[in-house]
Amino acid sequence: MERREVLKTMAIAGLAAGAGGATANAQTTAQTFVLVHGAWHGGWCWSRVADRLRAAGHQVFTPTQTGLGERKHLLSKDITLDTFTRDIVNVIEAEELSNVILVGHSFGGLAISGTADAMPDRIRHLVYLDSLMVEGGKAPFDSLPPDVVAARRKAAEETSGGLSLPAPPPSAFGVSDARDTDWVKRRLTPHPVGTYTSTLNIKGPVGNNLPRTYIHCTTPSYAALQGSRNWVKAQQGWRWAEIATGHDAMVMAPEELARMLVGVTS
Repeated sequence: MERREVLKTMAIAGLAAGAGGATANAQTTAQTFVLVHGAWHGGWCWSRVADRLRAAGHQVFTPTQTGLGERKHLLSKDITLDTFTRDIVNVIEAEELSNVILVGHSFGGLAISGTADAMPDRIRHLVYLDSLMVEGGKAPFDSLPPDVVAARRKAAEETSGGLSLPAPPPSAFGVSDARDTDWVKRRLTPHPVGTYTSTLNIKGPVGNNLPRTYIHCTTPSYAALQGSRNWVKAQQGWRWAEIATGHDAMVMAPEELARMLVGVTS
């Protein structure tokens, strides 16, 4: 068995324990989580996962990045990936957090890469949840399929003069349940284009050689991220795990995802 498959097996074995076992363990070993949302979302999308983690005795923070969610009034052309990184760095500094399990979903993977570069001593483990992977010195639009980039640029120009990307329907994230669809649709907000065109300013490698895990949401798999997943599989030092749900795992499979996050450092 290849080393990556061994790590994958270890991850799944450690993360897929029953809810009772994970909760009991969490009550004796409290952990600190900072959960970072993806494009068009806000900290609100983590509420179901955060509730479960807190009920198990963990400390959880779900910051919303500048210009999104309840901070949508701050939307501007000046928002870049540096802004998103600073959002998360500021939370960790202000709350005086350490030994953090830092989770980035989708576009949130870029902010956790930036944070890992800025303050590696505060982070215990990085979790890239179905994340877009971008290397230092490159922009997110450099890492997405050309047809996706073209469609998003066109939509941004037509809806906001190039300021922001309009939110797609919840189905784009694999959400199909009617109540979940309504809940997500009400809360999605336009996303600042500047975070897609600016570069990720990190000095070291992605993840900064910290312990790190990539979780692939497999059912259905988000096609635009296939290049990112291929990139991770070609790297050394990454753990790999999978969850059989759509891209917005925190909405559709919060119980299983919470268990995975509790066990990620085991």
